[in-house]
Amino acid sequence: MAQVELFSGLALPTVIAGVDEAGRGPLAGAVYAAAVVLDPARLIGGLADSKVLAAERRETLAEEIKANSLAWCVAFATVQEIDSMNILRATLLAMQRAVQGLATAPQLALIDGNQAPRLSCAVQTVIKGDATVPAISAASILAKTARDADLLRLHTLYPEYGFDRHKGYGTKQHMDVLRRFGPCPEHRRSFAPIKAFDLPSCAI
Repeated sequence: MAQVELFSGLALPTVIAGVDEAGRGPLAGAVYAAAVVLDPARLIGGLADSKVLAAERRETLAEEIKANSLAWCVAFATVQEIDSMNILRATLLAMQRAVQGLATAPQLALIDGNQAPRLSCAVQTVIKGDATVPAISAASILAKTARDADLLRLHTLYPEYGFDRHKGYGTKQHMDVLRRFGPCPEHRRSFAPIKAFDLPSCAI
């Protein structure tokens, strides 16, 4: 596995957390992150990058991860935080919160991608880790299912925007609705496609 290669010739940390995010690209909603410490005695089959899994399978795996992991935590950064500090910094903040929220403190955090938050433990980034490192795959699934659930909540508040279908991404349907109604309070004003709209926000 990736972590074995990274620490070749060294003693592996005994508590390793996988960390991943969901929701960097959408035009609306919070950005989510999750951290997971898997239990080597309770293996979870079928872990993979959340993006390649069907929604129903993601939900099933999310429950297995929560039931069988040594520790897990899901956190987020708000739309207001995204707009005030930019999406990268907000994503790293959500990751930091997820790791800090673990009931079992990790000695090493394996972060999907090439950007890492500041943590009190050792940190290693892993490109495409969500597809190759089980703990990161697990974090990917928890972050994705949590964010999808939050977008369903937003749909109940702003049903005209169709958040239950496009999950905040800039689909044609989403852009058509934005041209009709303008942004709502959950749209990321710092994102260029939203900046282009001069229409007033919908009522809170």
